[in-house]
Amino acid sequence: MKKFSFELEEVLEVRNFEQKQAEAEVAKCLSIENEINENLKKIAQQYVAVKTMMKGSKDFDDIASQSQFNNLIAFQKENLLKELAQAQIETEKKREILKACMQKTQALEKMKEIKFNEYREEVKKTENKRIEEIASIKINSQNLK
Repeated sequence: MKKFSFELEEVLEVRNFEQKQAEAEVAKCLSIENEINENLKKIAQQYVAVKTMMKGSKDFDDIASQSQFNNLIAFQKENLLKELAQAQIETEKKREILKACMQKTQALEKMKEIKFNEYREEVKKTENKRIEEIASIKINSQNLK
């Protein structure tokens, strides 16, 4: 009997490739989100460090510098939060694409599994017919003796 072959195997391979690409895109987006979150943590740590360092200071220049630094940090934080929101939107878009790719791939995988099970059943039937033919030939040859 011929070897099992799935007529849509090439399509399945393309779908698997597309799924891997979509997974990589999601991972890339998540990496960007993580990087932005790390930068936000650094800003928070800088803010706490400066606040602690300046605690109790009565020097006008120090207070003015701290105020300018706080304004800079607030500006950076606002920009990072905007970037994070945009990155999260992009990540969600990529997740939707990945979800669609996975559904297409799973549908083909299921179809392949069904076709393979049908193939196995056909092989079993063919083997059983051959066994029956061999048994019948042996019985007939024994009856002729």
